[in-house]
Amino acid sequence: MWAIYAGIALIALAAGLVSGYFYRKNVMEKKLGQTDEVIQNLLEDAKHKAEDKRKEAVLEAKEEIIRLKNELDKEVRDRRAEVSRQERRVNQREESLDKKFDNLEAREESLNEKYAAAEQLEAQAQELHDKQHAELERIAGLSAEEAKAILVDRVQKDAYHDAAVMVREIEAQAKDEAEKKARNIVALAIQKCAADHVAETTVSVVALPNDDMKGRIIGREGRNIRTLETATGVDLIIDDTPEAVIISAFDPVRREIARIALEKLIMDGRIHPARIEEMVEKAKREVDQQIREAGEQAVFETNLHSIHPELVKLLGRMRYRTSYGQNVLNHSIEVSHLAGVMAAELGCDVTLAKRAGLLHDIGKAIDHEVEGTHVTIGAELAKKFHESDKVINCIMAHHNDVEPTCVEAVLVQAADAISAARPGARRESLENYIKRLEKLEAIAYTFEGVDSCYAIQSGREVRIIVKPEDVNDAGTLILAKEIAKKIEAEMEYPGQIKVNVIRETRSVEFAK
Repeated sequence: MWAIYAGIALIALAAGLVSGYFYRKNVMEKKLGQTDEVIQNLLEDAKHKAEDKRKEAVLEAKEEIIRLKNELDKEVRDRRAEVSRQERRVNQREESLDKKFDNLEAREESLNEKYAAAEQLEAQAQELHDKQHAELERIAGLSAEEAKAILVDRVQKDAYHDAAVMVREIEAQAKDEAEKKARNIVALAIQKCAADHVAETTVSVVALPNDDMKGRIIGREGRNIRTLETATGVDLIIDDTPEAVIISAFDPVRREIARIALEKLIMDGRIHPARIEEMVEKAKREVDQQIREAGEQAVFETNLHSIHPELVKLLGRMRYRTSYGQNVLNHSIEVSHLAGVMAAELGCDVTLAKRAGLLHDIGKAIDHEVEGTHVTIGAELAKKFHESDKVINCIMAHHNDVEPTCVEAVLVQAADAISAARPGARRESLENYIKRLEKLEAIAYTFEGVDSCYAIQSGREVRIIVKPEDVNDAGTLILAKEIAKKIEAEMEYPGQIKVNVIRETRSVEFAK
């Protein structure tokens, strides 16, 4: 029974499903038909709208074309009007130029007529001038060139004579006045500067309280004297001289340090190597202080400022330096004063002259330690410490190594000569000085090929002229070296000596 009911239910369900399917299919077909109709309507509306848009665009394009055409027509009209105006202006200018050209032609014709008339007048004047010139030559009996030459020759002779007389008078007057003025200036400079001179030697003598002190200075097996000599760089001479010890050294600073140290040791009484080294150090500090004070005192005496501290220290070292017995620091101060006085009298730069005079021998402070002449060393020091070019030239020129480029350099030369020539300034006698120069020349004459020889610059240079047929150019170099070596071996001299060998060839002929 239940099976029948289930079969009926299944059949009813299947029938419901089939009827539902067909119903839904019918409904869907109706909806599709309605959708096609809507789409067709939309297409029709789109076509109508597109056609309307196209017509509107065509109308707008036509209106834009008409507007642009109108603007173009207006611009063409404006251009044509401007061209017309330009044509009128050009025509007016052409007419104006035509009128000016006609006027120029008229003026040119007038000028040509005037030029022809002027040429005619010039020809008449030239003809008249020639007639007058010929008449003057006939009357004078001379041509124009001859008369001009005579006149020029006479004027020239008169002018030469008058000029020669005037030059002679001016030269004589200038010479008299210059000599008188120079004597007055030099005399005034010497009168205003009277410096003391102390002649020093290369040895110092230290007094001893008794002769027993010599043994204590020597020490056991000479250890004390060796320590003192090593520490100071000097030679101690202990001989039979009663109650005295001699300190010998070429360097005056070392000699002064040794003297002070030895005097302190003698006063202290305790003499042994450790005490010697201690006293030498104290003496060095004391001498350094004295050097600094001496340099500052020299700057103060000459009233100079802004000198580099190292140069001031080098000036102080010159207190212990002598040249031919003349104290170099005192000499430099004196040269500074002399140059300043002469510069003031001549209206030159007083400060420059005094500064150059004080520094002119600065190279002598270290010429024992550096190769070269004191002139070259001094110039290098001045350059190093930024002295002016004029000061450097004064230093270089004070022994005529270079040409002076300013008046102050000449004044320093003169002041240096005055200071060195003062009676008592230099210990060396004239006889010894001449002997040294003669020996210098004699050494040069010992070499073959030497024609003549001259010792110049106070023996600082020897100039040798050789025979050109005996010595060639290469031989001059060898000869100069050989002479320099022989001078070094046979002579004693401060600084250095320049050996200058000269070879020249001259051809002489006489026209007969």
